[in-house]
Amino acid sequence: MIGVLTGFGIIGAIILLGYIIGRTDLLGTDPRAVLSRLVFFVLSPCLLFTVLAEADVATLFSSVLVVSAIAAITSAGLFVLVATLIWRRKLPEVVIGGLASGYVNANNIGIPVAVYVLGDAALPAPVILLQLLVLAPIALTILDLSTTGKLSLSRILLQPVRNPLIIASLLGVIVSVTGLQIPAPVMAPFQLVGAATVPLVLIGFGISLHGQKVFQPGSGRKEIALATAIKLVLMPVVAWVAGTAFGLSAESLHSVVVLAALPSAQNVFNYAQRYGRGEVIARDAVLLSTIGAVPALLVISLLLV
Repeated sequence: MIGVLTGFGIIGAIILLGYIIGRTDLLGTDPRAVLSRLVFFVLSPCLLFTVLAEADVATLFSSVLVVSAIAAITSAGLFVLVATLIWRRKLPEVVIGGLASGYVNANNIGIPVAVYVLGDAALPAPVILLQLLVLAPIALTILDLSTTGKLSLSRILLQPVRNPLIIASLLGVIVSVTGLQIPAPVMAPFQLVGAATVPLVLIGFGISLHGQKVFQPGSGRKEIALATAIKLVLMPVVAWVAGTAFGLSAESLHSVVVLAALPSAQNVFNYAQRYGRGEVIARDAVLLSTIGAVPALLVISLLLV
């Protein structure tokens, strides 16, 4: 339990730092856009490449991957159905809400939680693989097409290879699967640059909180509440049911449920910023699920350990 609280305490301190930076205008009037582009095009690709390149193949393609996929698709799918069929929301906002419901913070919080709680930093790797090689390409393609208004076969086919996050993830998986040994001096710059991803994403998130009221009227309260509830309650339950059905060991079942209970990823907010749609929904869902994940993880650890 101390590990969970420690991990979230560190994350909260960095977000608070970002808020102070935003409140004091230390980086100018609009640092979020610069940080967002830096993270999206440079830092995150380096981090994902190194994490996936160094992950064990057996860990990457395990039953945890299947269970995580079931939990993520079920959670995101429920939000999409409600937002589309009942609330009649526009497609970009539906996509962002779906991601907030089923796209977990496997990097910034998942890796610290894996280290402090589960004892293995590589455990989030299958989730990272699923999200970056399956969920992200689909979501980013839809966002790109729905916000630009351009639809063509070539654009759809080329969209994944134009995204730096997807390219870096594919390269990392190739290195892991082939067992390619990259010399340490070659890998070191990627590791050093990638290490800046987590703090800068959290600082950017903290900056975005300045001048904003969480859950304020007109901000999409229904969408925020639904995405947060799905993320913290439904997704862990689906992961537990699916993991039990697949006969996972007690240790693996605990791991997959903990990973499913992680809060919505800051990357969802990063994507929303990138396309200029659903930013408030993403921001508030990330914040509320991050706060709510602490008691959720405590309850899961008490029940499954």
